[in-house]
Amino acid sequence: MALDPDEYTAEELGEELDTLEDVDELQAVLEAEQASKDRKTAREAIHRRLEELGETGGDGVEEGTETEGEYEETKEDVGDEAEGEEVDEVDEDADDGEGDEEDEDDELSHPTRDKKHVRALDGGEYADMWVFCETQQGELLEVSREMLGKARELMDQFEEDYGSEERVVAFLMGEDCEDLAEESIAYGADVAVYHDDQRLERFLHKPYTEIAAHMARGQGTIESTDWREYDEPRYILFPATNNGRDLSAKVQAELDSGLASDCSDLYIEENEVSNPVKTGEPGVKKTFEKVLHMKRPDFSGFEYSTILCLDNPSRDFHPQGASIIPGSFEPMDPDDDREGLVIEHDMELEDDWFRVEITEHDRLEAGIDLTGHDVIVCLGRGIADDPTRGMELGLDLVDAFEDAELGITRGIVTSAYQFEGHVEEYSKEERQIGETGQVVAPDVYIAAGVSGAVQHKVGMDESDTIVAINTDPDARIRDFSDYFVEGDLFEVLPRLTEAVESGETRLEAVADGSGGEDR
Repeated sequence: MALDPDEYTAEELGEELDTLEDVDELQAVLEAEQASKDRKTAREAIHRRLEELGETGGDGVEEGTETEGEYEETKEDVGDEAEGEEVDEVDEDADDGEGDEEDEDDELSHPTRDKKHVRALDGGEYADMWVFCETQQGELLEVSREMLGKARELMDQFEEDYGSEERVVAFLMGEDCEDLAEESIAYGADVAVYHDDQRLERFLHKPYTEIAAHMARGQGTIESTDWREYDEPRYILFPATNNGRDLSAKVQAELDSGLASDCSDLYIEENEVSNPVKTGEPGVKKTFEKVLHMKRPDFSGFEYSTILCLDNPSRDFHPQGASIIPGSFEPMDPDDDREGLVIEHDMELEDDWFRVEITEHDRLEAGIDLTGHDVIVCLGRGIADDPTRGMELGLDLVDAFEDAELGITRGIVTSAYQFEGHVEEYSKEERQIGETGQVVAPDVYIAAGVSGAVQHKVGMDESDTIVAINTDPDARIRDFSDYFVEGDLFEVLPRLTEAVESGETRLEAVADGSGGEDR
């Protein structure tokens, strides 16, 4: 046997196997591996090489062996840059004599029969941070600007840390969206790629996914792709909005990579791991460079997890993807003189992608956007003794600040409180803050009569300064508040409003922790 697998790590063995053309020799390597270290990743690499040479490797892929999502697709479907073997299309009319009567009229029996996938790249070229800029009614959403600002910050630091310049690439689609592409340059992008089609005025799952994946793979005419020389983006960001969450999952699945959802912070640095799934061999440490660390609140709402998207041996996971909670970052000040490339994407859109047609629609009245304010005053079940009066006191405090808005907890939305007069309109679900409501991150968050349930914490934990008012000294919100006032909100709120109006308590003083004359 010319090749002893014991002399190589699993990753190195995969490279050596590419030099072997003799099936019998590969079978000998497989038997030696099974008799010695018997590493799963090494066995998989040998089986793959046998398959490439037209053999199944004895019994084929071992039962229970994960394929790590390595699928195949014709080059026509993935473009010249995607790695993977060309395969013949399956003749759907062919059969082996079995199941003649089965599934003839039932299309759902084999829902993935015609689905083609890209074989995940191995050793591909990756560069740039892509940002999906969601639009609405002909404007960029604020979260799109926020992500562009954070991407600009990250890639400027990337150049400083690694000595190589990589770009921020905005990508968007819609009707008459060229101006918005140019606007994204002013907000930090180096390149803006857009697809303009009147049928894309509203978000549609299929065409938006197909276009985004097509853009990311660098497919299209030479004129629309000659600005880049890599296989796929290194990183990709989506907004954690309803549409953004939908699109991010579909695009990352189409690109055969992963996704960290609902993130509130990002940074890039190297990471050393010893997980044999990632290193290829137990007991070996491997350092991954340029890793996007994606921080998100866990399901308890009281701790944070940092998600990494690391390659496997012979299997790349790119782009490293995340969806971003609106309000997590500050947009940069727009610079209309900033220069950048604006590229119109070229792709034939299939009519079948637009089978659902919106023939008539009504526009709802504008909802309440609680994001972007300096101060949020949030009321909870503590107003139960006198709901109308409690709501009025909260609104008085909101009016005392220059830029503030009123929010409520889920407890008020689902309660049977009776409100009198105009304050009833402030009890609607559109003002709810929390896991199933809005996510806010103001300079100052004042929670009055709020217990601090996990679901609510998720919606406000990124606030710079949290002030809680509660009669219960053991209320859960105390654990994550910067200031805790033990007292009845019906007594505390009027005094706080008076202090703000008189200038005794200043927003800046509360936000930086210096307090005021009356803390």
